Amino acid sequence: MAFSTDTSNHLFQLAVRFVNQTNRHIFLTGKAGTGKTTFLKYIRENTFKKLAVVAPTGVAAINAGGVTMHSFFQLPHGSFLPTQPGGWNSHSSFNTPHTLLAGLRLTNDKKVLLQELELLIIDEVSMLRADILDEIDCILRHVRRKHYEPFGGVQMLYIGDLFQLPPVVKNEEWDLLKQQYKSPFFFDAQALQQKPPLYLELKKIYRQHEQEFIGVLNNIRNNRATAADLDLLHQHYLPGYESSENESFITLTTHNAKADTINQNQLDKLSNQLNEFKAEITGDFNERAYPADLVLQLKEGAQIMFIKNDKGESRRFFNGKIATISRINGEEVYVRFEGDEHDMLLEKETWRSIRYQYNNEEDKIEEEEVGSFKQYPVRLAWAITIHKSQGLTFEKAIIDAGASFAPGQVYVALSRLTSLAGLVLYSRIHPSSINTDTRVIEFTRLEQEEDQLAQELQQEQQLFITRSLVQTFDWLKLAEGMQMHYDDYEKRTIPDKNACILWAKNLLDAVLKQQEMADKFIRQLEQLLPNAQEDGYQYLHQRVTAGSAYFLQAMDEMETAITSHITEVKPKPKAKKYVSNLQQLGLLPYRKKQLLQQAVEITEGLVKGAKAADLLQMVEDQKRAEGIKTVEEAEKKTPKTQKGDSNRISLQLFKEGNNVVEIANLRQLAPSTIETHLASFVRTGELDVKELVAENKIAVILQTVEELNLQTAATTPVKEKLGDAYSYMEIRAVLYYREWLQDSKAVD
Repeated sequence: MAFSTDTSNHLFQLAVRFVNQTNRHIFLTGKAGTGKTTFLKYIRENTFKKLAVVAPTGVAAINAGGVTMHSFFQLPHGSFLPTQPGGWNSHSSFNTPHTLLAGLRLTNDKKVLLQELELLIIDEVSMLRADILDEIDCILRHVRRKHYEPFGGVQMLYIGDLFQLPPVVKNEEWDLLKQQYKSPFFFDAQALQQKPPLYLELKKIYRQHEQEFIGVLNNIRNNRATAADLDLLHQHYLPGYESSENESFITLTTHNAKADTINQNQLDKLSNQLNEFKAEITGDFNERAYPADLVLQLKEGAQIMFIKNDKGESRRFFNGKIATISRINGEEVYVRFEGDEHDMLLEKETWRSIRYQYNNEEDKIEEEEVGSFKQYPVRLAWAITIHKSQGLTFEKAIIDAGASFAPGQVYVALSRLTSLAGLVLYSRIHPSSINTDTRVIEFTRLEQEEDQLAQELQQEQQLFITRSLVQTFDWLKLAEGMQMHYDDYEKRTIPDKNACILWAKNLLDAVLKQQEMADKFIRQLEQLLPNAQEDGYQYLHQRVTAGSAYFLQAMDEMETAITSHITEVKPKPKAKKYVSNLQQLGLLPYRKKQLLQQAVEITEGLVKGAKAADLLQMVEDQKRAEGIKTVEEAEKKTPKTQKGDSNRISLQLFKEGNNVVEIANLRQLAPSTIETHLASFVRTGELDVKELVAENKIAVILQTVEELNLQTAATTPVKEKLGDAYSYMEIRAVLYYREWLQDSKAVD
């Protein structure tokens, strides 16, 4: 099931809007098999926010496509106490805000990365301890210089299932930590007490389809298992059951040693030749994060399971799919699935070790591969620990846990199965083993009904808009960028250095004066915003328009100054690096101009009665369609350059007979960007809408717009009503055509 196209999963779609169109902290959870991992992948591919993905352990980070939180934030070893207890003597295993920040050694690149971060995703959050989350909060507030905002203003998205295995904390550590924390779970971090994250649970189950089995799992998860539930499970109690070779059962046990022993014994029973396949490791890849065996031992007849989903269209296997090694020819390994008549050639997979870095030219956070691990995506699968089975799906499993169930283990083990038919219990499940932590149950009471969530979304969208208006006039990033540029002259070797320093000093002084004016304007906005709706946002729009006009002129002057300085120094020897620095500097006023223009469009939309969701969709569309791609393009952005020049190049190529994909390839831009370029000329009347949209579709879209009574060019409501048969580009082009018709009538 492709969750991104499952429009019936309303909670999934609601969660996407909370991430993309608000700044609300979110805890996204769900029972096993509800699509939490798919949601993470979807957000990575469908958000314009600058994000990073972290996880508590190396393996979890690799599987999530991110990094460990310890490496991302350079966290020291040991526990963390957010406040130092009275009479407490320093202990080497505990950190405090003072010791943490005193020992923090971040490079300039890392500081910039943390300052630019907009969305932090923490996967497998059930394993995250409260004190470690407070440690992250402390660092972000410090580096971003926003000491009164949780996480320094970064939006947090926590993903995980708290009903699975809990965080680990040693007794001697908890003796001190419990003085400041109600529990070790992340939700009891002090950073979350002022405003807990929105509790959002995915409900649609994709792994199990038997309502009876789903009901039992729900009751176990919530500490409500009945005698009837246990009786149903115990119908599958078969102590000492031995599966036949073709049944493909896997044993789930509580300890690594037992799982390893079972796998080794079963492998030894096979008389076939032992083959070893060593992983290929390149670059920097932490050995504690190896996602598969460094040396994989296989024999023909060995039972294996896949530890990665098939990325091909056929989806031949999934994470946890059981198969048998059918034959091995040198480096060629073939597997066969139960019930299949044909072998499948096994192919090696590559896991990446990455680090995040901020790309100033494109204003985005990028992933840089620093190492890789290449190995067959399988492991011996006669047995596995319950802990390592998290996230896997099995059709048949023998659960061998005895009386040693830890909190959450019963649920984790049972919920791996697709149906009751595939279950075998080696030991009975006693009611005392079903012991979900009551603190987790208490936290789940934060969950709201879907209609309440929809109302909260509207409120948060409105807050996000007002927050973005205020941030538009925040001059800190621009002032700091100019200050850093000025400070760097000390170590520069450039022609006419004194003249360059004087030029930079004059520009810095101008920016600092702008910052004073911007701070005053923000204070005005903060007074206006609470009551702005009373006059239909008219006065707010008037003030934002006037403020933007003033600062746009200042940004034009700054761009002109930088462009002129580049023209002056570029012909001189040894100036190449300096010119590159100046081009980077020129991105600051350029991006500020984009925000100022956007602020006017937002308040104009508010005056026209546009919904917050429509305005935010407009912002998303613009962010995806616009932006400087390279330093060379930045250099061309002189004050005389018209905003539509890039669009006009696309128009010219289109009139020459090239289609959207061909133009995108020629210009090295996304097809959606080219579509946006072309659609803009429908609004001006320079391009006939029929060249972009079929005539029958034009009529349907126009009729839908009239039915919805839309006041702005908002594509989302139309798309939701018309479905996948109509693209966003087609809808946008027709909306622009409608505007052109209205403008033409007004002129007549």
